[in-house]
Amino acid sequence: MTAVSGTARGHFISFEGIDGCGKSTQARRLADRLRASGAEVVLTREPGGAPGAEEIRRLLVEGPTDRWSPETEILLFTAARRDHWERTIAPALARGATVITDRFADSTRVYQGTTRGDLTALVDDLHRLMIGVEPDLTFVIDMPPAEALARAAARRGGEDRFEAFGGDFQARLRDGFVALARTAPDRVRLVDGRGAPDTVAERIAATMAEHAPA
Repeated sequence: MTAVSGTARGHFISFEGIDGCGKSTQARRLADRLRASGAEVVLTREPGGAPGAEEIRRLLVEGPTDRWSPETEILLFTAARRDHWERTIAPALARGATVITDRFADSTRVYQGTTRGDLTALVDDLHRLMIGVEPDLTFVIDMPPAEALARAAARRGGEDRFEAFGGDFQARLRDGFVALARTAPDRVRLVDGRGAPDTVAERIAATMAEHAPA
């Protein structure tokens, strides 16, 4: 397992939420805000964020909904995450950079662990064995599923396998992310994703100010 020094370790932030909630936009905005203040920021994404992980991404986000079983998806996501951690996240944290990732293990917990079977224990066991690290702070961008799906449809570009599961699936995802915020309140913050992007960004900035690293 790649180690990260406790003294040099940078701040690790993740963005989560249902498809089309605006988390990617808000991750970019937060990265820009922190860079403007002089911080080194690594903005990355999952699945992906490293060469091998990007290859696995194409297997996961393209194709028909029945392409993989939930168990196979968990293994693929964990493999991609391990590559992402080794090659991108851990080295950046070790040199003191702030890492902002568009999705991390919480997405697997919700997408595969709770909405397509009772597989949370499997997700957690694999994560503990292969990565063993959680973000310092996680923003869940919350939005009504119908509104989020409309946004996702407007930007559709081939990576729409999970959107194709439909509105009921997105509603279960939302419930899963809200439950996650309740069970991990010290780390996970639920942010209202409705309104203009600038408005949502200010909500995130206010939360960041409350949870700035020591």
